[in-house]
Amino acid sequence: MADVNLLITNEILAKAKMENYLFLMGCDASILLDEIPNIKSEKTAVPNRGSVRARDASTAVGGPSWNVKLGRKNSTMANRTVANIDIPSPFDSLDTLISRFSKKGLSAKDMVALSGAHTIGQSQCSSFRNRIYNASDIDASFASTRRRQCPKNGGNGNLASLDLVTNKKFDNNYFKNLMQRKGLLQSDQVLFSGGSTYSIVSKYSNDPSCILHRFC
Repeated sequence: MADVNLLITNEILAKAKMENYLFLMGCDASILLDEIPNIKSEKTAVPNRGSVRARDASTAVGGPSWNVKLGRKNSTMANRTVANIDIPSPFDSLDTLISRFSKKGLSAKDMVALSGAHTIGQSQCSSFRNRIYNASDIDASFASTRRRQCPKNGGNGNLASLDLVTNKKFDNNYFKNLMQRKGLLQSDQVLFSGGSTYSIVSKYSNDPSCILHRFC
């Protein structure tokens, strides 16, 4: 059983992307289902490819847990079209991110806390190539390290951990990375470099208990 649990945990870590789970027609926090003839699944939307929605991804790496009701009573159908246009982009500016979250009834503080899910998981080269080659708000050594896995041309599907240091542990190192200009995605780094939310990032980076409580 221990070996089975390890395999499950590794699979969750490899595919965990938890930032999108509130954005469509309900908070499913579950595995995205395959399509059936009369329903186009959100699983095949561009932002969701190869990803998992699971509370267990957090628990498996020492993060918080929360009760999830059985079934999906608050969302009775999938909407791939909405998923393609509504889920935040890795290239979004801070203002765009705040606007997207606000439309879902979430504050800037909620947004920063939920972005802390990037303490685990991976991203494809195509999502961070422009940042590591062209951004000014990036640590030079960090950019150089990431370029080894993400060439200027090709390798779009090459993966890199969102947190270079503790990518298998739910902690506040993600926020420490942002303060050191080591955010992998531009939409991550703007939380600190973009202006209005830098103090929230600073608070979470200094007090790990804050993110554990706020994330729930």
